[in-house]
Amino acid sequence: MPYALFSNDAKLSKAYPTEADVWKHARQSGLVVDVVSRAGKPGLQPVLDNDYEIKPCRPDPQEDPAENQAEAERETPLDFQLSS
Repeated sequence: MPYALFSNDAKLSKAYPTEADVWKHARQSGLVVDVVSRAGKPGLQPVLDNDYEIKPCRPDPQEDPAENQAEAERETPLDFQLSS
C-alpha cells in the first residue's frame, strides 16, 4: 500500500511506495523536526511539523508511486563534495 503526507485528512503529497520514502521527502522538504522523546527514551525523535501525518493511501488513478519515487530521486541534488 502506498503512503502520502496528509493534513486533516487532505492528501498533500504524491503517493510513494513506502512510509520511509515519505519520511525521507518530508525531511528533505524541511517538514520534520527533532524533539526530545516524551517516552523517556534518550536522544531526539523525528516528528512531522504542523500536525502533518503520513498515512497509507490509494494513489490517484493517473499516479504511479514507484515513478513518483524515481522522479523525486532524480530531482534530489547530490549531497557530497569531491575532494581533491
